[in-house]
Amino acid sequence: MDVDSTLITQEVIELLADHAGTRELVTEVTERAMRGEIDFGESLRERVATLAGVPVSAFEDVLERVTLTPGARELVAEFQGRGWTVALVSGGFEEIVAPLAASLGITHFRANRLEVVDGLLTGRTTGPVIDRATKEVTLRELAASEGVDMADTVAIGDGANDLDMIGAAGIGIAFAAKPVVVAQAPFSVPGPRLDAVLEIIDASGRTA
Repeated sequence: MDVDSTLITQEVIELLADHAGTRELVTEVTERAMRGEIDFGESLRERVATLAGVPVSAFEDVLERVTLTPGARELVAEFQGRGWTVALVSGGFEEIVAPLAASLGITHFRANRLEVVDGLLTGRTTGPVIDRATKEVTLRELAASEGVDMADTVAIGDGANDLDMIGAAGIGIAFAAKPVVVAQAPFSVPGPRLDAVLEIIDASGRTA
């Protein structure tokens, strides 16, 4: 599943932008990207550039402010109780996703990384960008490594960059999603509780 605005209620890059005084700009670009109006990779570069000079201590503050979506902890626990593999794939940042995943007992995750020099963000990312295409590839790679048929996978997300993995999954669910995602996803849950997706999954009769 996606992280920002899916597993958690916020967009982490907006919380980081509070430390740079650029939240209004970052929020506007984020909204355009999630509606599919601009390329995600382009929007990520534009938003991350505004974070140049932010100290790494900001990560601790952001982690304290991150709020799990209602029903998220219960959903993950239910999946794990069934013996299912749970993974996070995020256009956000590993610096936040990794400890968040650990707090939920999730060992599989993929996210962008922020470049740091002398304890300050440079305004750039390092490594490959986790974009729309990469999210689908991650789902397929994980399914293959776990020996799970794609027909028995579930993908959950809210933004345009989640559409490829939602379309590729056996059960693709738009959660509290942007209109473009709701229109294209096979299933949709308006929220506010993330564990409401269980009804769709269980009704399908499949075992992820």
